Order: sequence, then structure tokens, then C-alpha cells
Amino acid sequence: MIAVIDYNVGNLASVSNAFKRQGMETVVTRDPELILKAQGIVLPGVGTFPVAMSHLEEYGLIDVLSQAKEKNIPIMGICLGMQVLFEKGYEVEECNGLGFLEGSVQKLQVNAKIPHMGWNELIFNQNHPLLSHIKEKDYVYFVHSFGAVCPDEELICYVEYGGSKIPALVGKGNVWGCQFHPEKSGEVGKKILKAFKELIEDVSDTSN
Repeated sequence: MIAVIDYNVGNLASVSNAFKRQGMETVVTRDPELILKAQGIVLPGVGTFPVAMSHLEEYGLIDVLSQAKEKNIPIMGICLGMQVLFEKGYEVEECNGLGFLEGSVQKLQVNAKIPHMGWNELIFNQNHPLLSHIKEKDYVYFVHSFGAVCPDEELICYVEYGGSKIPALVGKGNVWGCQFHPEKSGEVGKKILKAFKELIEDVSDTSN
């Protein structure tokens, strides 16, 4: 079962439905017991970094997500949900994130229109199971004004936009994040979610 975290930051239905289309049992929840029993966790989100963290704190989810990480439950953040996985964000004000990934989230420094909105081709930085069903230069869909600044070892793939390298897919251990929207990225997005499903199944098989 996939737990899609409900912390009042939008796009829950589209994310949940995308995982259901991959044949995964999916529940939208903020119930700690359900979250900690899940095979995988998805942290979606649209909006601002401080509001997201405030809502996670309000619903007692920061500690729950930390417990899930320590239990080695696969966690996938999407868009704003990816951003709060990092140590700090600088949107509106400096704000601590979950700290599951090293680095920070800062205003995009690009010679192009902000927000960064539309389709861009992925450039692979490392081999990773999440890329197993897609090809380099496949296109995915972005809508964002802030991006991650992170160590190279966390960078799975990126896009080039406005003369800058923008992290697209990041990860460390059992925590991964997509800056783009896989649920809006057509067949490529579906294939990335399929790879996430397979990672979840591998973890479940190992733990049984």
C-alpha cells in the first residue's frame, strides 16, 4: 500500500490516481499508523516551502516521516514535496526542511522565464533504478520557481534551463524526489512511477 501524505498542499487526487493506474493500492492519509504500515510513501505538494513545513508540523507528520525513513520505507517527494526533503528552503523566508537530503532550495538563477514551466529533456547524472524504464533526453513536465542545490552524489538526473543545471530527480538511501510532475509527464512519468513501484516491491521482498 502507498500512503499519499495529506497535509493540505494540493494535487492529492492527481498524484493518487497516477499511482493507482500503476496497479498500486493507494490511500490519501495523515494517519501515523497507516503511514508507518505503508510499503511506500509519497509526499506531494504545491505552494510554498514554509507553509508546507508548517502543515507537516501542525499534523505531527515530521516525526512520523522521520520514523518512516528510519524504518527504510521508500519515500518519494514530488515538486514541493521533493523540496521539503532538503535541509533548508529560502522561499519567502529561511525555513528548516525535513533534512532527509543534503542541500537547500533556492530561487532559480536562470537566464530565462520564471517560473520554469513546461517540458524539458532529462540528462542522466548516474545510473539509478528509477531511470530503468526511460531514456536520456526523454521529456518531463515542470512548474516551479525554486530548485534544489545539492551534492552531486544525490543528483540522479537534471535538466538544462536558462543556462543553469536544475536537479530533476534526486535521492539518497530510501528517499527520492522529483522536481517535475511524473503524474503530468505522460508515458515517461508512468515509467518512472513503475520503477518506483518495483523499488518498493524489492524492499518489501527483502524485508520479508
